[in-house]
Amino acid sequence: MLEEGPMTAQDALVALMIAVSASDENIRTSELVKMSNAINNLPVFAGFDPERLPRMSKVVFDLLEPEDGLEALFGLIRDALPERLYETAYALSCDVAAADGRIDGPEARMLQEVRDELEIDRLHAAAIERGARARHITL
Repeated sequence: MLEEGPMTAQDALVALMIAVSASDENIRTSELVKMSNAINNLPVFAGFDPERLPRMSKVVFDLLEPEDGLEALFGLIRDALPERLYETAYALSCDVAAADGRIDGPEARMLQEVRDELEIDRLHAAAIERGARARHITL
């Protein structure tokens, strides 16, 4: 998978954010800034080497090319991510998707996939989504 070993939990979170951002085939600056801020400021990324970002991007883009790539990517993410971080992963996904001020089309479908794959409880998902909307609302 990665030349320096298996995907870590931090790698999985980064890969998921990249996949959500890329889901509409347009990675926006606001989404890159959101990912960078999360990696630089959130406790879950303490000790993460930002030098791994280009490698994680390549892994995500390579996996998303084939038809069944998303399924393979989710398999790797689930293998690397402890269940206690599933809601964190979903919150990060929502924040990236909401970074440009709206969630629709492919990004909304991708969030649905993330909810399903990580088995996020409906009520918890709604609360996480509402928080993301509140944090990214514009005047």
